[in-house]
This record gives sequence, structure tokens and C-alpha cells, in this order.
Amino acid sequence: MEINHYEFSYGEFGETTGARINLRGFDVLRYNYICKGTAFTIDERRKLKLSGFLPPRIKTLEDQVKSSLDIVEKKPSDIEKFIYIRSLYDRNVVLAHAVIASDVTKFLPIIYTPTVGLACQQYSSMFRRANGIHFYPGNIDYAEHILRNYTDQEIGIAVVTDNQGILGIGDQGAGGIPICLGKLMLYTQGAGIAPWHCLPISLDVGTDNEGLLNDPNYLGWQHKRLSGEAYDTFIEKFVKAFKKVFPRALCQWEDFSKQKAFTVRDTYLKELISFNDDIQGTGSVALAGILAAMRVKKEKMTDQVYLVNGAGAGGVGIAEQIQTELMEQGMDKNDAIARIFTMDSKGVVTSDRTLEPYKMKFAKDPATLAWLTSPADNTILNTVKNERITVLIGTSGQAGLFTRDIVDAVGNNTERPVILPLSNPTTKAEALPKDVYEWTDGKALVATGSPFDPVHHNGQAYRIGQMNNAFIFPGVGLGIVASGATEVLPVFFSAAAHALAEFISEEDFKNGILFPPLDQLREVSLEVAKRVGAEAIKANVAQKDCAFSKFKHQNDPERLNTIVDKIRWSPKYFDQV
Repeated sequence: MEINHYEFSYGEFGETTGARINLRGFDVLRYNYICKGTAFTIDERRKLKLSGFLPPRIKTLEDQVKSSLDIVEKKPSDIEKFIYIRSLYDRNVVLAHAVIASDVTKFLPIIYTPTVGLACQQYSSMFRRANGIHFYPGNIDYAEHILRNYTDQEIGIAVVTDNQGILGIGDQGAGGIPICLGKLMLYTQGAGIAPWHCLPISLDVGTDNEGLLNDPNYLGWQHKRLSGEAYDTFIEKFVKAFKKVFPRALCQWEDFSKQKAFTVRDTYLKELISFNDDIQGTGSVALAGILAAMRVKKEKMTDQVYLVNGAGAGGVGIAEQIQTELMEQGMDKNDAIARIFTMDSKGVVTSDRTLEPYKMKFAKDPATLAWLTSPADNTILNTVKNERITVLIGTSGQAGLFTRDIVDAVGNNTERPVILPLSNPTTKAEALPKDVYEWTDGKALVATGSPFDPVHHNGQAYRIGQMNNAFIFPGVGLGIVASGATEVLPVFFSAAAHALAEFISEEDFKNGILFPPLDQLREVSLEVAKRVGAEAIKANVAQKDCAFSKFKHQNDPERLNTIVDKIRWSPKYFDQV
């Protein structure tokens, strides 16, 4: 590919080794992938004609990180910290990622959930600089041309949203793109996908959010959402253009709403290298937590009965992944489905109701539920008691839904109940970990979707494992693009779940902690990537080279592992000429 402004040089296995800059003077400072700011050396300033354009003191990256951390600490709120990190990214990609990497546990809630939800809501008012691509009905017919104009670099991963199902806060119109930006920052932090191989995309098909439709400052396409055939045609135009321009790139669908999430995923499963993180990533990370719990309990998944309260995309995605694992462990499909109950606002999902298609798979025949004699019987407590639920999962977004009576009922069915209140943010968690520990005298195995402080019980502090999709999707993405996989298979997410569950330390297992700390994100992502790459080779869907480079693994798992190790980008400055 012809590079106009700058190009990166690579080593034997695809590792970034340097950059050749074809710009001079102030233009060098305009490009965030190559700008070092005050870290440009005297020699670089002379060669790149930057002399006089920067103050004389030369700082190291470490100096810059320390200064930036001092600034972050002085910001009065998390949204101000978010704005600062994004602005820093727009100026200097290496420095922004180095700041985040200095304490990923601290910064993950700022660059992603829960703070990114506020960034979506305030997108139009806090807009600073264009990031990514915005497709809308006025330009979708030129999607191929727009994609070709976006970047000089090869794209490995795109995160794509239609902005409708944003983090439990719903339709945010054009404001959904910070979700894509945040996810891609985690691809870089966890998997080491270099930022220039990442592409955020908003599919702005309008909004049904009346506040945005009536806001004179709203920056999106200010019309009601497309639906039906018009919506389908829009998505199809995007898919055709994306596949033509980036035929080997991974497309991650993000925050599509309920039925659309499943429809878009399933429609383009074979046509596009793609997956939906809300469905498959959530399912995989939940499965990892359950696998870890089984290791603590010394029991089999096939011995459990599961209740997923919240039958949206994430909840049904969890049910799908549990079913897949039960079948891999030898259960018949119908027997596996019979072990999994889903609930929505009307109670256990049953087949006698009018349902969205994605809910049908786990809908129960009411004739098999002898205890369900009236709508008033259709409660969580009755389901737990009568179906002998041992694993209780919350994806409903209803704070405090798992009461003591319900948790006690699960405890009556098994010595060590598995209680997973996964809704974000912390204010929407179905139960507080400290309450669950108290109610069960520390016997419950607990993980949450949001970060919680350690729980003190019987004189000991217990870290609460966070069931965060960031443990899954970065490694899955790296495994796919490194192997050159032509298709995303369900087994990739099973492999990722097992890799994560096996990563937990013996000490954590002894204390019933189901997930590693977030500061191990990069190590976890590496192991997940290697497992996924191996599965791609085993399933014969791998190509012989990396998707965004020509470094060949020749379907040799050991060579692929070396490539996975080497191509991961770290936030460090390299020589520029």
C-alpha cells in the first residue's frame, strides 16, 4: 500500500520496530500515531524540522506519564478524566495508552464502563475532534469510498454500533461512538492491537430518543430511526462496502438492541468475519465464571440448574454459551436446554407467549411447569425453589432484585450457591456482594459485572471477581486476526472461557474468587488469543498469515504463538526518521 504521510516498519514476526515519517515541520505534530510531543529528541527535531516548534526541555515517556497522571488526579469528575484521556489520545497515542497502562484497573472504569455511558449521553455537547466513521442515510451509498479514504494503514478490527442498546441507557443516536472508541482502547490495552489497526464506526440510522430529536445541538442524523426494510438495506450496504475494502478485518457488532443484535449477527455470520460481544463475549465471560465456580465446588456443570434473569441480548447470550458447554460435556441438546431457565419482566419465558424470535430457544412449555398455575406464581423465588436452581445469574438491570429469600433458596439447593449479579453499573447490580456473603455465611461464590470493593467476612477480606468482557473480546480478536481466521466459530468463545477460568491463581480459588484481577488483562488476553488461534487452525478456518500483515504462521500453532507474542504493540516510543 502506498503510504503518503508515514509508515511503520516491522520485524520478522510482525512486531513494530520503527516509523518512517514522510512529513516535516509542524505537520509531524498533527498525527497522533507518530507524535511524541516534548519527547522528540534533539536529533529527531533536527531531522524532522521541528526545531523551535517545541519548548527546549526534552522529556522521557516516563516523565510525560507522571505529568499526565498528576493532571488526571486534579480532574473533578470521572467524565472530566475521560475527556482528558481522549484529548491526550488525539494528540499522542503512545502517551495516552502509557497512562492507562500505568494502572489499568483504575482507568478501565474511566475509558469504558461506567463513565463511557456519560460520554455517550453528552456526546454532542462535549465533541472535540472527529474520531472514526459516521455512516448515515445521506452517505451510506458512498460507504466504500469513505472507508478507503479513512486511513493509510491496514485495518484489523472494527467495532461497529447502531447506537440503540447503549449500556442499559438505550438509544443514544450518534452518541454511541464513544462505546466503539472505548472498546478499541481495550483491544489495544489487552491484546496489543496497535491503534492504527483499529476502526470505530457508528451506523447512524436515526434515533427514537425524543430528547435528541428536539435538541438543537444534536450532531447526529435528526430523524426517527430507520426500521424494517430500510434498516436492513442500510446494514447490507455497510456490510458489502466493509467486506470489499477490508475483506480480512474482524467486525465486532456492539450495542445493537435485543432482536436486532441476533438478526444482524446471524444474517452476516458467514458473509463477514464478525461477532457480537454483547451476546458472545458476555456468554463467554459468564461461562468462565461458572467453570471457575465448578472448580471450587468440585462439581460438574452438567449437575447444575441455571436461571438467567434478564432475557436480553446478554442474558440469552449467556444461556447460549452454557448450552454449548453442556453439549460439549456430553449432554443432549434438549437436555441441556431443559437445564437453563430464562426470565424477563413477565417471569419465566414460556412458549405460550408472543415472543421475539431470539427468546424462543429457551422458552419453556408451561405444561412442564406444574407449579406455575397462575401469573402470580411466576416469580424468581418460586422458580428457584421448584426448579432447584443452583446458579443464579442477573442481567436485568434491576437493583436489589436478588433478595435474601431468593439467595437463601438457592443455598437450600446446593452447599455453595453461585450468585452472579452482572448488571452495570454498580447501582443496578441485582445484589450487593457484601449482602450475599452475609446471607450465606460466606458460602456463596460471587462475581459481579461492575467493580466492587473487597468484602470483609469473618475477619478476612475477599476480592470480588469482576466478570468483565474485557477478559474475553481482546484476546478473541487477536486470535482471529493473528490466525487470519475466515469465520468466527462458537468454539472460539468456549476456548476463551476455559483459558480465563484456568488463569485464576490457586490462592484465589481457595478463597472462592472466580476471576483474576484486571491488572492481569494483558496476560489473560495473550492466553485467550493463543487458544483461539489454535482452535482456528484445528477447525481449518485459519489462513496462513496474519489478517493485517503478511507474516505467515503456515498453520503451525507454535509459530502462530510466536507471532501472537511478537505483534502485540506496547505504548513505547520508537525511533523515527
